[in-house]
Amino acid sequence: MAVITLFRRYGTLIGFFAIIGFFAWQLPDTFVTPRNLINVSQQISMLAVVAFTMTIVMVMGDFDLSVGSMASLAGVVAAVLFAQGFPVWAGVAAALAVGLVGGLANGFLVSIIGILPFVATLGTLTILSGVAFVVSDGRTIFGRDIPSAFSGFARSGISLEPVGLAGLSLPWLTVIALIVLFIVWFVLEQTIYGRRLYAIGGNREAAKLAGVKVKRLRMSAFALTGLGAAIAGLMYASRVASANPTQGSGLMLDAIAAVFVGMTMSEEGEPRVLATLVGVLILGILDNGLTQMAVDSYVREILVGGIVVAAVAFSSLSKQTR
Repeated sequence: MAVITLFRRYGTLIGFFAIIGFFAWQLPDTFVTPRNLINVSQQISMLAVVAFTMTIVMVMGDFDLSVGSMASLAGVVAAVLFAQGFPVWAGVAAALAVGLVGGLANGFLVSIIGILPFVATLGTLTILSGVAFVVSDGRTIFGRDIPSAFSGFARSGISLEPVGLAGLSLPWLTVIALIVLFIVWFVLEQTIYGRRLYAIGGNREAAKLAGVKVKRLRMSAFALTGLGAAIAGLMYASRVASANPTQGSGLMLDAIAAVFVGMTMSEEGEPRVLATLVGVLILGILDNGLTQMAVDSYVREILVGGIVVAAVAFSSLSKQTR
């Protein structure tokens, strides 16, 4: 019984370290090295930002299927403005505005109109994807159209030489992800706003009767998630020095998977952003390790799907046995 309780409480962390141990055993010369770990941190930075802000809406029992299309559209909008000669700050500001407005639209459809989140955000996913194709004319924007000041941002970072890692730096993309992590953690765990979001997720009607402005808070949560998707879209465009209308398509499923995996670490099954971080790390380490082992990409999709199903099933069984 003690073993079952231990596994129920720490099973996700045990699995996390087991995955690290497996790849460290299979790839002893390349996996657990400072350079590769920094590389992993940069690879997962876009997913991390989306997953952290996705946690905000999932705290309330909602979710947003449109974040991938939102990220693609934000990157495309910025790139199109760059190509037309607008300064970097204008392209970035326009992209962030796209995410904020798109998130508010989702919140309006869900909280004011009363459309189910699945239906509303599935609809906006399609709309935003279509708009991205229209704005970009269905092409990839790259080369001279992308300012070096924008694309160079992702290739720079904070030197780690003072801590004994000469020649290595902490990428700015990783720094942004860490900043977003701290902000979301602080908002959800240390503010009245965050406690009210958890109250809505626990019992929406009870929260409403207690005076919580449910509709307004749901709209604001979707707005923050949309803003996070736009930030990720800009990060991705900077990293690959290009933008196309499909480049964020994989973010949505992985972000939801990361949050679900993290939820297994909570006894109440609630989303917690630090637990979401573990989910993001699991997906990122899997991706990095399998790539180094030259495993086909579809195997990774099978594993991610299996992890999500197992996480949800384990969480459900844990609740039934309490």
